[in-house]
Amino acid sequence: MVLESITNPIFAKKHPFRLFLVGMLFATISVIFSLWIFKSQTSLVMVFLTVTATVPLMYATMQEEEEEDLIQKNEIGILKEHSKTILFLSFLFLGFVVAFSLFAIFLPSDLAETVFSAQLDTIKAINANVAKLTGQAFDLSYGMEAFVMIFLNNVKVLLFCLFFAFFFGAGAIFILTWNASVISAAIGTYFRNGIEYYAMSHGLTKVAIYFGVFSLSLLRYMIHGSFEIVAYFIGGLAGGIISVGMINHTLQSNKFKVILFDAFTLMTLAIVILVFAGLIEVFVTPLFF
Repeated sequence: MVLESITNPIFAKKHPFRLFLVGMLFATISVIFSLWIFKSQTSLVMVFLTVTATVPLMYATMQEEEEEDLIQKNEIGILKEHSKTILFLSFLFLGFVVAFSLFAIFLPSDLAETVFSAQLDTIKAINANVAKLTGQAFDLSYGMEAFVMIFLNNVKVLLFCLFFAFFFGAGAIFILTWNASVISAAIGTYFRNGIEYYAMSHGLTKVAIYFGVFSLSLLRYMIHGSFEIVAYFIGGLAGGIISVGMINHTLQSNKFKVILFDAFTLMTLAIVILVFAGLIEVFVTPLFF
């Protein structure tokens, strides 16, 4: 109950940047308790505990957004209110990523592999599927093939967020928290490889190298990942709004039709963002990393 009472949708909309600290707090406490009680299963338990701490905020947010659909008089006003929610949820997610990443980086190597075992297995599977295509991404034909593969995978995740939010209310936060842990494991791996490279070629004589590599590690995945996460939150929001709307209104009512139109608009926007994110991941990110 202590973590659940830290914030609420009204506070979060007014102070979205503070949700970054809330996200770090939720993730940090979850990792500590997972290591303490379920060490061998930390990779999954820490995600479950983080989700448990976040669900009350997500459920209250879905109810708040469904009410906004009926208060606002046009779709522009509705989307403006939704944007405030997407902003604070994005900072919450970023807090998850930074907290998980710090554990992935600074825990001893063996312990880090245990803590992020499931996430590292997922990363290996992803790399095996896209390595051939992304390695030739600068060739337009291979680049477009890689884009289609990445885009379809992202759309699948978007649909998961939609359906999880629809069937489980705040369930989309599970998909997003899991993604945060996977991204963090990838950042940790990239960071360790970068430090090893600098140690071999230049020697670790300056603390600034650590911060530089960490920044590059985070940037490597967040250039395109930030757009993907926004799209997933939009999809989860759409599913949650429909779910709450079905409970509060009959399917034939004009109020539910307004809610349904808003959810359709949100999903369309999410797909457009995923197209943009896919193009960045295939054609822009490889230019720098």
